[in-house]
Amino acid sequence: MLARDIGIDLGTANVLIYVKGKGIVLNEPSVVAIDLNTNKVLAVGEEARRMVGRTPGNIVAIRPLKDGVIADFAVTEQMLKYFINKLNVKGFLSKPRILICCPTNITSVEQKAIREVAEKSGGKKVYLEEEPKVAAIGAGMDIFQPSGNMVIDIGGGTSDIAVLSMGDIVTSASIKTAGDKFDFEILQYIKKKYKLLIGERTAESIKINVGTVFENSRNEEMDIRGRDLVSGLPRTITINSAEIESALRESVAVIVQTAKSVLEKTPPELSADIIDRGVILTGGGALLHGIDTLLAEELKVPVFIADNPMDCVAVGTGIMLDNIDKIDRRSLI
Repeated sequence: MLARDIGIDLGTANVLIYVKGKGIVLNEPSVVAIDLNTNKVLAVGEEARRMVGRTPGNIVAIRPLKDGVIADFAVTEQMLKYFINKLNVKGFLSKPRILICCPTNITSVEQKAIREVAEKSGGKKVYLEEEPKVAAIGAGMDIFQPSGNMVIDIGGGTSDIAVLSMGDIVTSASIKTAGDKFDFEILQYIKKKYKLLIGERTAESIKINVGTVFENSRNEEMDIRGRDLVSGLPRTITINSAEIESALRESVAVIVQTAKSVLEKTPPELSADIIDRGVILTGGGALLHGIDTLLAEELKVPVFIADNPMDCVAVGTGIMLDNIDKIDRRSLI
C-alpha cells in the first residue's frame, strides 16, 4: 500500500487534515492534555479541549500553537504524530508527502520548526505554503489569472490579509489579532465591568451566541456564570450583544485598518479588479456576526463570506495536493 499525500491546516485553534482522495478527515482542537508528574500525554484534540480550565493541578491542557506559530515544539510534535497515526495514512514502506500552511510573515526559524515537526511526525517530504493563498484556492477563487483577488483569513491566532494575482501574493499583512484575541477581550470586559471571572470556553461561547461587531445589528442576551472576584462565590449575570460589540470594537478596528493598508499598497489595476470581485472572508473569524457588513462599509468594496469558511484552508491544501507534482518542480518556500 502506498502512502497518501496529506494537507494540514495547522491552526492555533484547530487542526484540519485533508487526505488525498478522501477529503477532510480530521477537524480537532489544537489542545493537548499532559500529566505534569509523568510528562505523559493524556488526551489530544476534542477530548483535551473539554479539560481546559477543568483539570486538577497535575494535569495541564496546553495549546502548543500561539499566534499561528509553534510555541511548544515537543507538544506540537506529539499532537501531530497522534493525529497522523490515527488516520493511518502511512504506507507499508512509504511515508506521506505533507503540505502545511503557515501565516505570511513567519520567520525562517519558525518555518524550519514547522518543517521539522512535520518530518518527525512521519512526513517524507514537507511543503510549506502561505495560508491566505491556500484559503483563497479553497474558497474557489481562481488566483492563477492575471487579475486581483483579495482574501481576509481570520483564524484563531492570526488574521492574514492578502491580494493575489498570477498564483502569488502581491501585497499582504499578518496580524496577531484574531479569534483568541476576541475571546480575551470579552473575558477582560466582563472582569472589569462585572467583577466576574469567566473561562476561555465561556468567552468563546458568548462570542458565538450573542457577539456582533456591527452596531445595532444583533440584539440577543445570554446568562453566563463565573466566579465573583469580590466574594469568591459563583454568580450569574446577563450579557447582551451591544456590550460585546463595544468590547470587540478596538480589536476589530485593527483588522479593518490592516485591510485598508493592504489595499493602499495594491497596484491600481488590481484594486479595480477587487471592486468588481469583492473581498472573500475565510477562517473561523468570518463567522463572527456583522464582520462582513462592517468590512464592506469601511473598505467600500463588496465583502463575501466563503462557503464553509473554517474548511477553506484544508480544502485548498487538497486542491494543491492534486497539483503537487507541479509544486515539486518549483520548490516551495
